[in-house]
Amino acid sequence: MTTAHWIYAIGTVSVLVAMLFRRNVLIPCIVSTFLIGLLWKGSLVGAVTAVFNSQLTALVELGNIFLIIGLMFAMLKSISVTGADEMLVAPMKKLMTSPLISYVVLVIATYIISLFFWPTPAVPLIGALLVPAAIEAGLPPMAAAVAMALAGQGMALSGDMVIQGAPGLSAKAAGIPVSIMTTYGAILSLITGIIAIVIAYYMMRNEIKFFKRENLGESLIGELKPEMKMKAEAHRGQAYAPFLMWLTVISLIAVVYAMFRFNITGGDASALLGGTAVLIMTIATILVDGIKSLDTIADYLTDGVVFAFKVMGQILPIAGFFFLGNPEVVVRILGEGAPGFLFDMGQMLAQSIPPQGFLAAFGMLILGIIGGLDGSGFSGLPMSGTLAGAMAGGDVKVAAALAAIGQMSNIWSGGGTIVAWSSLIAVAGIVGVPVMDLARKNLIPVLVGLVASTIVAVLFLM
Repeated sequence: MTTAHWIYAIGTVSVLVAMLFRRNVLIPCIVSTFLIGLLWKGSLVGAVTAVFNSQLTALVELGNIFLIIGLMFAMLKSISVTGADEMLVAPMKKLMTSPLISYVVLVIATYIISLFFWPTPAVPLIGALLVPAAIEAGLPPMAAAVAMALAGQGMALSGDMVIQGAPGLSAKAAGIPVSIMTTYGAILSLITGIIAIVIAYYMMRNEIKFFKRENLGESLIGELKPEMKMKAEAHRGQAYAPFLMWLTVISLIAVVYAMFRFNITGGDASALLGGTAVLIMTIATILVDGIKSLDTIADYLTDGVVFAFKVMGQILPIAGFFFLGNPEVVVRILGEGAPGFLFDMGQMLAQSIPPQGFLAAFGMLILGIIGGLDGSGFSGLPMSGTLAGAMAGGDVKVAAALAAIGQMSNIWSGGGTIVAWSSLIAVAGIVGVPVMDLARKNLIPVLVGLVASTIVAVLFLM
């Protein structure tokens, strides 16, 4: 290995150490990129440009993910002013007749809405409209929070079958097609999620029985409702709410049907979903605001892009550093002839660790859990994806399986289920439960689910 390879290795280790101590990993990534650029280019100017080019390359590679997240958020905001978003989940409130049914309804509603709008926007919507009804039916607030976290921040976000942000990022880093990455990720996310959700309910069964028997829901609901209400905003254009609700539902169903019917995946799938979101946002804004829509639509779009960069912005320097490890992408950062640093090290590692065995799979699982400790869930995906591609040695199925394991462990760890300083705070805050207690409730079910999905990946997907 060259000196640049050793700098890359030290940089990777420093990233892991920073994650273990719950620190942001931006500085290790930026400094390591600068030093590698300095060694490879042989000049200060080359090093400085490498830092910029790494982030520019990351933005180009991941730009569709940023855009689709922003557009879906903008669309949701444009219809929410009419109350159409509330109508989307209102029918589910009638189903909440018992704690178990309420738990299942919360899981299904959170999962479906999170697939299309991402978990962060889904949390206040579900928290405001469905959680109070679940509590009145006898489901404790903690159980409601567990259901939302496991279904949204865990199962929906780790699979990300519709927006395809997570599988797109993993596939790009691993150098494999997005379609197989999405399929493998979906399979493992459902296995992990279903197991975790069932175990979590079983572990809370005595608390749920006590809450129901003592009829604590009625006394709590008055105190909890104000905490669950979204920011007050006077609805306007309520007459258009039913139309916009059905327009959104039918359009998204048609998009999903088209994806499966015509095998639309990757960037084409993102384009179809993003274009649909823009058109729905445009129709909603024109109907509600008339001539003022010429201005208000810009506000929605700006809010969406700002939201996307708040969620994903810190990924750029991290992805830029780990793209130095990918032989197909590194040439755009350091120029022709530059090696894939992590790919080279992965090949060396693969010679001593068989990539198809339990050792490699559980090593990736542990690496991903560590990668999620920063509370992002996405920052570790470039690392796990690149390492998976390197260890697989050109075997697409093995690369996809290892990358999917890394994707599961990264997002279930840091996406908002077992790390208290992640978006789990949003769930705990909306429902009104202590975030540390919520993280502890999720810990055992999530770990059992991850171990089970990793075993399935080794036995059936590699």
